[in-house]
Amino acid sequence: MAEKKPPFDLSNDYKDDGTNILLDANENAYGPGLAIDHNGTLANGTTNGHAPSLEVDLLGLNRYPDPHQHDLKQLLCNLRNTHTHTSKTLDPSNLFVGVGSDEAIDALLRAFCRPGIDKILTCPPTYGMYGVSAQVNDVAVVKVPLDVDNNFALRADAISELLSSEEGKTIKLVYICSPGNPTANLVDKSDVQKVLQHPTWNGVVVLDEAYIDFAPANASLAEWVTEWPNLVVMQTLSKAFGLAGIRLGAAFTSPPIARLLNNLKAPYNISNPTSQLACAALQPRHLAAMRANRAKILAQRDRLLDALPRVPGIGRFRGGAASNFLLVEILDRPLEQGGKPSNETALAAYEGLAERRGVVVRFRGKEVGCLGCLRITVGTEDEVARFLTEIRSILAEIYKGRLNVDGTGEEQEARREKEANDVIA
Repeated sequence: MAEKKPPFDLSNDYKDDGTNILLDANENAYGPGLAIDHNGTLANGTTNGHAPSLEVDLLGLNRYPDPHQHDLKQLLCNLRNTHTHTSKTLDPSNLFVGVGSDEAIDALLRAFCRPGIDKILTCPPTYGMYGVSAQVNDVAVVKVPLDVDNNFALRADAISELLSSEEGKTIKLVYICSPGNPTANLVDKSDVQKVLQHPTWNGVVVLDEAYIDFAPANASLAEWVTEWPNLVVMQTLSKAFGLAGIRLGAAFTSPPIARLLNNLKAPYNISNPTSQLACAALQPRHLAAMRANRAKILAQRDRLLDALPRVPGIGRFRGGAASNFLLVEILDRPLEQGGKPSNETALAAYEGLAERRGVVVRFRGKEVGCLGCLRITVGTEDEVARFLTEIRSILAEIYKGRLNVDGTGEEQEARREKEANDVIA
């Protein structure tokens, strides 16, 4: 008797084997935002007659890292002191740096919420780690969904109304993602201000700007924390900077909140190599490399916006286009045949792309307002070309009945359960 195939291994979901195209985790496909060549070494050339700098002090690895990271914090402040939103200036007292944005998400919960008593507010569809961290810390989550009929706009008035209620007294944090994940739309500054200036609520607004460098210039509200003492703006070097592997996130906020977060963190949470690579990435030569990579991503994003609607079976783009990914509907049949958004078809397309074509995207159909949606990270020029070819081919196979879309099979069910609960990236 043949051995029964084990259920799908949820711990190893479509990991890269060297041939897959990974368009699922919103990573920067063009690589680190550093002036290095294709071999990972410093690119040729000098700056003001000096060799370009990108060094990690290997001889200093026997010593614990600087727990304060003043130089790194100043460089982050220099990046965000655009004076677009205020005449005031950020300085290192406004900053907490952590292991990705996730450390700040968790630290804020531990700082402001009493387990089993207090709550946070989120606006689905949104980044799932807010809810995961809340669950870990025994903090309840109250949800005010985005306006799915108005391009996933923030429902600031509904949030304010809830904060004015009896339940609002137990809500200590409001998490807002801008640009949104998975919606890719930028939240209006005026809507953020409506929540910030609530007349009675005494909590903290947390604005997650992980993807802000893909949005229009000077869209970041980081420097606004100098005007609003109850605002925290989180950012990361994982996305536009292409440095997901060093795990470096930042939270801009008022000095009292920054001191609280810095007192809560582990003494040496940021390693020497991480700090040194981050500082290098924020130097002019390497910032230029990051911006060049970003320009390539934006060009490929525009290419997808233009080309995808011409693929039979592709529906509307949902949300916006202020990030390095797009959210798009998959239809149960081509639009000209009356096709409608379908989770079954989207799942079949997702699975077919990954299993048969080595192209991995992210299914998002279980989230509010995202029926039949795939989230597609913008890849390189070659990756986008391959994706466009493969999604056209896979959808044609589905419509011809060559791929199963009825949701049967142990392996399919395991994948679908995983995708229904997948929250990372």
